[in-house]
Amino acid sequence: MGVIIRQSVKGTIINYIGAFLGFLITFFVQTRFLKPEEIGLLGVIYEAAFLLSTLCLLGTGSSAIRFFPYFKDEDKKHNGFFFYMLMVPLIGSILFIPLYLLLRNPISDYFSRNSAAFVQHYTWVIPLILFIVYWTVFECYSSLMLRIAVPRFIREVVQRLLLLGLYLLYGYGVINIDGLVAGYILTCGILALCCFFYISAIGDLSLKHDTSFVNKALRAEIGKYTAFLVVGAVGATLIGRLDLFMVSAQMGLDYAGIYRIAFYMVAIIGIPMQSITAISAPLAADMMAKEDTAAVSRLFGNVALHQFIAGSLIFVFVWVNIDAIFTIIPNGEQYKAGKWVVFFMSMAKLIEVTFIFGGTVIAYSKYYYWRLYFTFFLAVITIIGNLYLIPRLEITGAALATLITTILSYTLQQWLIFRKIKINPYSFNLLKQVGAVIVLLGINQLLPTLSNPWLDCIYRSAVLVVPALVLIYVLNISPEIRELVRSVWKTKGN
Repeated sequence: MGVIIRQSVKGTIINYIGAFLGFLITFFVQTRFLKPEEIGLLGVIYEAAFLLSTLCLLGTGSSAIRFFPYFKDEDKKHNGFFFYMLMVPLIGSILFIPLYLLLRNPISDYFSRNSAAFVQHYTWVIPLILFIVYWTVFECYSSLMLRIAVPRFIREVVQRLLLLGLYLLYGYGVINIDGLVAGYILTCGILALCCFFYISAIGDLSLKHDTSFVNKALRAEIGKYTAFLVVGAVGATLIGRLDLFMVSAQMGLDYAGIYRIAFYMVAIIGIPMQSITAISAPLAADMMAKEDTAAVSRLFGNVALHQFIAGSLIFVFVWVNIDAIFTIIPNGEQYKAGKWVVFFMSMAKLIEVTFIFGGTVIAYSKYYYWRLYFTFFLAVITIIGNLYLIPRLEITGAALATLITTILSYTLQQWLIFRKIKINPYSFNLLKQVGAVIVLLGINQLLPTLSNPWLDCIYRSAVLVVPALVLIYVLNISPEIRELVRSVWKTKGN
């Protein structure tokens, strides 16, 4: 667990640095210099490219983590594994990018009424697809090497600094909207290249491969796994992004921009998840390959508890300051319509960060094909939910539809894990943390509101942080955290 802790701590620190930069850039630069419809345009372009890149990857990320233990051999340069990681997405890109072009007319018809700007930039999505595909591949390879800190720095810090420069160039009239979109796409290309240079430095990359190593049985297993995985991964990605697409098509890019800003607030909850999941997934693959379900159960329980502790505390500090945040940010009145989007999306995100590792467990088990069944069911629920709720509750309806889908998704997932794989991530400490969150929200209701929103945020957060820490320690919600506190206290005492 030592490497997990070291890399997770480094990755989490970098994530929070990136989150701080993202907070400043998103809420004080982007909202000042970009209109909601321009934020929505960039968001829809990125999400469309991300969805297509998931198709093009052909499940490379999860397949790589699952099957790398079979190839792993430093002396033989991992039997050409990097070559296969490059070639599979290339085949996927050759298959699906032409399909995207063939579907131009029906997709354009769907978006043309309320999101004409996306239709005008339809083909601009293609280079972004390729950049995202290989950026993902390079990050995945780094994760296989159990090195996530630098790729995380590239994604969380370097990316935001480049985007800051881009937004300022647009805000001061140096570039026009086409330059903004082109620069946004080029930024992803630069970041993918940076990640490639890093993995070239830490690993002995080689395109040499021995085709005889991939015997018929292994080839059949990889092919079967990948076929199911592609459908499941695409479905999961589509389900997670349908809300933005449907808001954009039914209400316009300006509402998509408001929805996007609300989503940025919620995304902070998932920051701790990114590091620990990335570094734990390869270990889970090894454990599942050895059929050590007891070890996987302990790992899942530990990950679930600590991700919920971190995520729920972040939610508390976001939600108690939500009105002040909308008052502080430039043009905040335009984005205040996203307040309840933040709440419902936060609830969905808390469920996700707590149980998302279960998806990793299923992916590396013999029940991986169940994701296919989940996908079809949830896709239908997502579409129906958005079609019903968006006309009635607007962007709040889209967020509520996401929450409903998330609840159903993870209920089915946890049933499968508990009944079939015999893994139980639940603990009484999870309920303790739910109680702690309720207590903190109750204390917040007793606090007076200051007229200055900056001071209100500072004092409210400062007052709540003490009972938050006390509750975690006194209730012994996390024995690991309690022991860490005792060790630090003992060191200071000496």
